[in-house]
Amino acid sequence: MKNIIMTGDRPTGKLHIGHYVGSLRQRLELQNEGNYDEFIVMIADAQALTDNADNPQKIRDNIMEVMLDYLAIGLDPNKVTFCIQSLLPALPELTAYYMNLVTLQRLLRNPTVKSEIKEKGFDSESAGTPVGFANYPISQAADITAFKANLVPAGVDQEPMIEQTREIVRCFNRIYKKDILTECKTVLPKNESCYRLVGTDGNAKMSKSLGNCIYLSDEPEVIKKKVNSMATAPRDINDPGIIEGNVVFIYLEAFATDEYFTKYYPEYKNLDELKQAYLKGGIGDGTIKKFLNNIIQDELEPIRERRKELSKQIPEIINILKEGTNKAIELSNKTLEEVKAAMAIDYFKDDSFLNDQIKKYNN
Repeated sequence: MKNIIMTGDRPTGKLHIGHYVGSLRQRLELQNEGNYDEFIVMIADAQALTDNADNPQKIRDNIMEVMLDYLAIGLDPNKVTFCIQSLLPALPELTAYYMNLVTLQRLLRNPTVKSEIKEKGFDSESAGTPVGFANYPISQAADITAFKANLVPAGVDQEPMIEQTREIVRCFNRIYKKDILTECKTVLPKNESCYRLVGTDGNAKMSKSLGNCIYLSDEPEVIKKKVNSMATAPRDINDPGIIEGNVVFIYLEAFATDEYFTKYYPEYKNLDELKQAYLKGGIGDGTIKKFLNNIIQDELEPIRERRKELSKQIPEIINILKEGTNKAIELSNKTLEEVKAAMAIDYFKDDSFLNDQIKKYNN
């Protein structure tokens, strides 16, 4: 056995460059390395419904948007299994069993759950938190363990969720004295600046709902407008530049390789040199934004153009999803059978339950 990789996204909108640097590039690298036995990419529509239950059409409409983004970045259906979460019957059943291994207090202490509850306003007196939303980490544990995944490419904000998965795995294997479930680890970007890319407005989170995203499918003029709108500290061009908290430099940390300097800014060899010069003054923010815009245009142009071509192949993409989902059903059902056997609740799989009861009541 090499590795089993499992990851996914909620279909609440098109994917953006925060997804790209936070996880998608890592997935593509893992795919191209080929050091795995299975690679599952799940469109987590059931999880998306936990805070969109009143608008299921939004989720339905975005299934294909996410698939187009996946294929456009280079994920290959010949190497990756794509599936839809809600069509895998093993997942809610596994979730139900795992719910008995986690306390409500532990769930609500999860930092990611706490921050998401606050962000979505579920902590207000008039709202309240949907049970399905609070249960999100357990559902995610079911997604991961159903495929016995040991590697989960994800953003750093998902680490508390994945830690909860590890706790559930250890608890299950301890209670039922069988190493059925597999512990996993988070595969984070090698570049720490990509852990959680800020929004174009400087907000700590790039979010579709906040309107501060650059989407993988954005047209050139849209990208340029969004880059130019990034706020920088007011200053005279000869004044020392401010790098700390500067959104433009945060993005450069995530995208600006030495090759981009050779191509677009040959006055400097790398980002460190540019920073030193910027700190001394004499470089305008417009110049830095122009450099960043050139980089992002180069990154996104091939993705955007592939996406346009892929959008003409919808029936084929639907078939990819169907076939992948059917394969995922088989894989997850196999794990569910093993889990139920370990818990001794596979009553009619063979005659053991019948024989036990006969023995019990005939003695």
